[in-house]
Amino acid sequence: MKEIYFIVNPKAGNGHCFTIWERVERQLKVKKVPYLAFFTEYPGHASILAGQIALKNSEQKMIIAVGGDGTMHEVVNGAVKEHHITLGFIPGGSGNDFSRGFQVPVDPVEALEVILRLAKQTGQPIDVGKITMNNAAEHYFINNMGAGFDATISYEVNQSRMKAILNKLSLGRMVYVFFLLKKLFTYKTSTIDLSIDGEKHIFEQTWFVTVSNQPFYGGGMKIAPAAEPDDGLFDITVVQRLSRWKLLLVFISVFWGRHIHFKEVKTYIGRDVSIRSQAKLFVHADGEHIGFTPLNIHLQASALQVLTRRKRAEEVELKERDSNDCY
Repeated sequence: MKEIYFIVNPKAGNGHCFTIWERVERQLKVKKVPYLAFFTEYPGHASILAGQIALKNSEQKMIIAVGGDGTMHEVVNGAVKEHHITLGFIPGGSGNDFSRGFQVPVDPVEALEVILRLAKQTGQPIDVGKITMNNAAEHYFINNMGAGFDATISYEVNQSRMKAILNKLSLGRMVYVFFLLKKLFTYKTSTIDLSIDGEKHIFEQTWFVTVSNQPFYGGGMKIAPAAEPDDGLFDITVVQRLSRWKLLLVFISVFWGRHIHFKEVKTYIGRDVSIRSQAKLFVHADGEHIGFTPLNIHLQASALQVLTRRKRAEEVELKERDSNDCY
């Protein structure tokens, strides 16, 4: 088995993640699995730790993030350039969209069981998004990124003390609803110049643009129902020319992926995306604030090896093809 390194964010889930780690560690000792664990101490620390582990030597190894989507985001950014690293995830945050999209069990002990079983195999090659900002700063995402209204909400949520309070009550997802309602009547839409694989689009009165590598974001919202993280394509969602009350209806329907049937919701696929806007818009990557528009996004196919129970895109395609051949 590859060397196993755990990067634990003890503050994730308002401190609940430390208890999750204790459960995981007990199981590791019972099973006599050798490992090394490192604990994050400040924002961005998980990225530094992942980079240091990856550069330690060129041997095959696993890095398991224990925390929320933000923790996984940092680990991805620290390890993405090293091809001898396989990533895993044990959910300990409030959103845990990575665990939904990559079919990781919510229970930490079950998640560990899956990781140890999958560790005997080759990790699944997963696409990663690379964002280049105007100041040449680079950020990577594995779930999704967004510009506009959704990124503004993410920023407000992550700055709020209310998130910690609701996490204690196991109501962490409600903080997104609160800030959505708060910003709904004050947010100003913008004209966005969007380029997808060289094809230009101009959208007026745009609420937000989301570029997805897997279906889920925002604590379970199915923003891109058809997104596959290993198909070599992004799924792009644009919401524009929508009344404030109708936007609320869209956000309700997004939990089931039904929002794509609204005429004001446009969907595209592509590999290279650029976003320009009249006003500077907030930008998030995997729910973490990273800056403002303008920016460019490039898909890096099969950039990471990830431990996941989800079926590969080509397996799903072959199964569907075989099923159709039966008729």
